[in-house]
Amino acid sequence: MQKREKRIWSCLGRVLSWDVPLVMGILNVTPDSFYAKSRKGGLSLSGLVAAAGAMCRGGAAIVDIGGESTRPGATPVSPQEEIRRVVPAVEALVGQLPEVCVSVDTRHVEVARAAVAAGAAIINDVRGCDPEPGMWELVAESGAGYVMMHARGTPETMDGLTGYKDVVGEVEAALREATERLVALGAARGQIAWDPGLGFAKTHVDSWKLLGATARFAASGQPVLIGASRKRFLGGECPEARGPASVGVAIWAAAQGAAAVRVHDVPETAQAMRAFLSARDAYA
Repeated sequence: MQKREKRIWSCLGRVLSWDVPLVMGILNVTPDSFYAKSRKGGLSLSGLVAAAGAMCRGGAAIVDIGGESTRPGATPVSPQEEIRRVVPAVEALVGQLPEVCVSVDTRHVEVARAAVAAGAAIINDVRGCDPEPGMWELVAESGAGYVMMHARGTPETMDGLTGYKDVVGEVEAALREATERLVALGAARGQIAWDPGLGFAKTHVDSWKLLGATARFAASGQPVLIGASRKRFLGGECPEARGPASVGVAIWAAAQGAAAVRVHDVPETAQAMRAFLSARDAYA
């Protein structure tokens, strides 16, 4: 069997190996995320811990807590409201599930700072290539893992900001440039993961092209996170109809070198991932 080089992602004192692709489970403490079954804002803290614990038992290495919907057309949430939703959840998970790596899904530096102080090890920033002032400084100072996602505009405007000539080349160039700028501020390259931002200021065709280029992004050496779960470009009339496609593209992305997949369906994806890895390694 061919020996594979050990690959790691440095996340505020945690070292996550992505020799085996990581599953990031989505825990939305919101009332309006695009997939209704992911909305956990009405749960108590004990309920959120139970939901996160089920994800961990199902195969999640990371739980990503989001307090603001960033679906196209979503209504913005103030940082103060987002902190009210997110920070108690981060504290509860860190205190009661020490084995889990907690991520905060936010575009606001104020929220990210509060979540990191509460114990979050990863900042998942949908504005990663063009962040709020101070976000990159926080990443450099804290040592938190950083998901640098490519997007244009805001949730209210992004559907009108597609218009790429070469979507793969332009997204890759933006991620490379942003990475160099962040490293120049003092962040370690090993903290930074790339997310091409499927569905964020992308047409359906754009999203398929970016997903198809997963191996190209992975060749950068940066960990690549793919977030395709239940998104519109997968087809189907509604998010509830996109489960099989979501699992399928997650496994395909892993086969192309993705370090992590961000998913709603943790046990189904993790089971499929184990089958894929068994097949991959059985005759390597």
